[in-house]
Amino acid sequence: MFDFVRQHNRLFQFILLILILPSFAFVGMQGYTSMMGGANAGVASVDGRKITQAEWDNAQREQADRIRRQSPGVDAKLLDTPEVKHQALEGLVTERTLRAAAEHQHFTPSAELVSARFWNDPQFAFLRNPDGTVNKAMLAAQGMTPSIFLERLRQDYAMRQVTTPVEGSVTVGASAPKLAFDALLQQREVQLQRFDVKDFAAKLNPSDADLEAFYKDPANAAKFQLPESAQIQYVVLDLEALKKDVSFTEEDLRKYYAENASRYGVPEERRASHILVKAERSASADERAKAKAKAEELLAQVRKNPGSFAELAKKNSQDEGSAVNGGDLDFFGRGAMVKEFDAAVYAMKPGEISNVVETDFGYHIIQLTGTRGGEKKPFEAVRAEVEAEVRKQLAQRRYAEAAEQFGNIAYEQSDSLQPVADKLKLQIQTATVQRTAQPGAAGPLASAKLLDAVFGADALRNKRNTEAVETGPNQLVSARVVQHNPARVPPLADVKDKVREQLIHKLATAEAKKAGEARLAALQANAADTAGLAAAVTVSRAKPQGLTRAQLEAVLGADASKLPAVVGVPAEDGGFVVARINQLQPRDAAVIDDKRAAQQYASAWARAEGQAYLAALKSQYKASIKVDAPASAASAP
Repeated sequence: MFDFVRQHNRLFQFILLILILPSFAFVGMQGYTSMMGGANAGVASVDGRKITQAEWDNAQREQADRIRRQSPGVDAKLLDTPEVKHQALEGLVTERTLRAAAEHQHFTPSAELVSARFWNDPQFAFLRNPDGTVNKAMLAAQGMTPSIFLERLRQDYAMRQVTTPVEGSVTVGASAPKLAFDALLQQREVQLQRFDVKDFAAKLNPSDADLEAFYKDPANAAKFQLPESAQIQYVVLDLEALKKDVSFTEEDLRKYYAENASRYGVPEERRASHILVKAERSASADERAKAKAKAEELLAQVRKNPGSFAELAKKNSQDEGSAVNGGDLDFFGRGAMVKEFDAAVYAMKPGEISNVVETDFGYHIIQLTGTRGGEKKPFEAVRAEVEAEVRKQLAQRRYAEAAEQFGNIAYEQSDSLQPVADKLKLQIQTATVQRTAQPGAAGPLASAKLLDAVFGADALRNKRNTEAVETGPNQLVSARVVQHNPARVPPLADVKDKVREQLIHKLATAEAKKAGEARLAALQANAADTAGLAAAVTVSRAKPQGLTRAQLEAVLGADASKLPAVVGVPAEDGGFVVARINQLQPRDAAVIDDKRAAQQYASAWARAEGQAYLAALKSQYKASIKVDAPASAASAP
């Protein structure tokens, strides 16, 4: 029932927002970006803090990696366009704006609350192992430790708190969703008459003189031009390839295992409950003293009756997330909590109750309620993991040594790749490339950086090796142009079939348009003349009946105050479609019922309110981008 809604969700959002709040613009959240700094000149700024080129580059990489994980077959060129790069910068500015707002508005969810939410939120189920531990391997693959992840999660929750109250304040009347979706999904009964290019093309047979004239027309030269290309040799130094060639003994593996035994144990986790009396570091000395005294008072009660811990936590703990569970934080690993809390928990024995522990969030009383893990896995159980790590480290060591040699030799002996290939035992490969990566190109040949180097002036003119180009993580490439083929127009005899095809298409397109426009004029003069029109069909945005997007919008957007109405639309292939609109029909309730329509409408309105508030925040915190947007992005609606 809801397939159309799911498949056309972006269309629904766009049209609904035109109906509701036409002045609001949309800015996408691109996720977390690295917090590393850089000495680069700022490319943007928010709240007086610059965003550096290095941070932008990192955001682009993270965005591309995220898209590749979601769509493994995506064309690499699509991830390297100016528009996509600018989207990453816009996302970074959005994130910094929300972070600034969270800081100024003092949205600081406690580490305990964030931890509790992580363990209970279904969206993080993939990061939780079946035994209840955190999947550290998956976090490590993203360059994160549990503590870094929880800090980013805390920032995310804080940023969500900025717009959530605004989005949650939206109320929608009963009539507005119905009116919007009735208009959006209105159906129209139409009769179509198509004037296809192929039908006219079949009747055309241009002469040789016509072909020659078309070929020689300067306006058509680019159509037959062969693109600039270069035949190249290239060598690749790659970490993955080096992994296959490293050698080691069984003794090496056992030695590494013994030296790193702690890495191959089941991580120890501890379960604790706590009572929190809030008092931020920025609070006055008097406020902190009162909070500590309250905590000391609660500690005395707990020591007097340890069995009352859960009840006291429910009544007194100011950590809302865990108080309802008697202060229980469930199991967590070392480093998952703030430093002082973590140190106290891992110094305790099961059942023990701590003294008052001070953190940035206030004063805690902690009870250790359980432990698990900590056992060492036998070598045989982790041999494959040990071998993979040893192989990786040996390869990284070789790569680090070879990378410098690779760059030096390719540069110093730049008239040939043979020296660097011989020295590092690399294979010289060959390829024909163009200035931009071609569809289906993969690996180094899809790298814009390498192609820029290949078509650089020195590489083309002097046939010298390019500098070592980083075409991917732990991958260096140097290439050398063997033959350069400038762009050229081949003789007519070589492209005669292509010339004939294009001339016929041009002539047939003109004939189809002429015939279509004549039929449109005739129908407009006499709508009762249905000769040549196909049988009536019902079309809508949910049922396009073979119409293209442009054709469908023309039919659905035509003035239907007086029926029958007639509209003509050029086809994407150069043809023409004439449509006679016979009657209007209400939307099909099977596509989306009133309840679902109201939900979609309210959701779109809430997002629009959130984006409007975000725009206001960007103005408040003086968010600015100091690099020009690509022309297509700047002109986009």
